[in-house]
Amino acid sequence: MLMNIVKGFLIGIALVVPGLSGSIFAVVVGVYEPLLTSVNHFRSDVRRHTRFLAPIALGVVLGILASTKLVLYLTEAFPILAYAFFTGLVLGVVPFVVKKMRQIRFNPLYLLLSAGGFIVIWLLSQMGEPASTTTIAIRQVSSVGDVGMLLFAGLFSVSLMAIPGISGSIMLMVINQYGTVYHAVSQLTDAAGLLLRGNGQGWAMIGQGLLVLAPFIVGAAVGLILIAKLMEWLLKLFPAQVYYTVFGVVLAATAILLQTGIFPPFANLAGSQLALQIGLASVLTVFGILSALFFDKPEETVVEEERHSIA
Repeated sequence: MLMNIVKGFLIGIALVVPGLSGSIFAVVVGVYEPLLTSVNHFRSDVRRHTRFLAPIALGVVLGILASTKLVLYLTEAFPILAYAFFTGLVLGVVPFVVKKMRQIRFNPLYLLLSAGGFIVIWLLSQMGEPASTTTIAIRQVSSVGDVGMLLFAGLFSVSLMAIPGISGSIMLMVINQYGTVYHAVSQLTDAAGLLLRGNGQGWAMIGQGLLVLAPFIVGAAVGLILIAKLMEWLLKLFPAQVYYTVFGVVLAATAILLQTGIFPPFANLAGSQLALQIGLASVLTVFGILSALFFDKPEETVVEEERHSIA
């Protein structure tokens, strides 16, 4: 249970950082396919699937709340080091993906799937404008249109995010709702601080934040249920082909992280500073890869256990 909370925590962090994919991190920590199974077959064994999903969901919530301010601060204050670690985590999924790709005999045409996955994710990432990370389109829900937009934002970002490699944060940027969602999350953490200091104004902030997040969460739940069915079907019938596509997506995610978080800060460094940052970034990248490999170890066992529970 504790390990699943930790895994959910990592997925929650990935949901916050622009360019990172929560679904890729679910693959990294070995819970992606079991999550699809539990969501799609929840009613077949409510108690068992709840025991599996609840700690992961708790970890995701804790990860989002803990990282909304901290992780975004680290990516701004120490972009090279932070993104080097994130890049390592993404690269660490490559052995797992390659293992899945080997399930069927190699066909050169499958490389087109990898190329397609790379191109689609790369183009989607270029659609988000940098300013959209700070633009708060909806500070508080004041109309039916606001509710509709937040429902759509949840449906759009989470349904696409459930596809391995696609960043939910980037999708929110595309529709200019990234700032809206994470401002509401930030309100909850600020409100908690006020309440701990005995300031009753925190309750009003919590109410305001929840009014924004509630329709988003409803849309997200609908999107997750819909895409979970599709992904389970694809993974059942075309597992290797799916992961050939995911391989391209992983490469695109790596390129996006390098483009957005690592290369720009290097332009302002020179001499010993540059050498030091390269050294530290290399160490953190390796640490990220090793961390991903560590979490990936129990993946096959978890998947098999979940499958046997459904049978």
